[in-house]
Parts: sequence; C-alpha cells; structure tokens
Amino acid sequence: MQIDPYNVWVAVTPSDSVDLPALTEAIWAGGAGVIAAVEQDGGVVNFTCVAGTLVPIKARRINSTNTTATALVALYRQ
Repeated sequence: MQIDPYNVWVAVTPSDSVDLPALTEAIWAGGAGVIAAVEQDGGVVNFTCVAGTLVPIKARRINSTNTTATALVALYRQ
C-alpha cells in the first residue's frame, strides 16, 4: 500500500479567530507542548505532544489559547 506524501507545508501561527487556508491533513509539532486544535464543527481538542510529533488531524484552526507547542506546520496533500 502506497501512501501519498504531504506536498504542501504551511507554517502555523496560532489564532483564536483566523482559520487556516484549508482543513489540514496533519499538524507537525517541532517543539513539545499542547496543540489546541479546532475541529470542523468548531469544537476544540487539546493534543499533548513531544517534540517531533505528527498529529494526523483535519483541523480548521489552531487556537493561540492553550497552545504551547512550537514550530507548528500544517501539512496538506494536493
């Protein structure tokens, strides 16, 4: 089984009001901490991760409130 790689990467600036350009395929956390991810329906889920974690989620936004992870990158497939 072959998996399509992520071919678009966008640095994430967490915001409590500005959505990402599109739903993500995944979020890369370069630095450890919490990612406060906003779901498609507006719910917020906090993911605790170590440095270098790939979180395979379809997030519409990463909130600045409660997000402590650093070096976040949104990953997409086109």
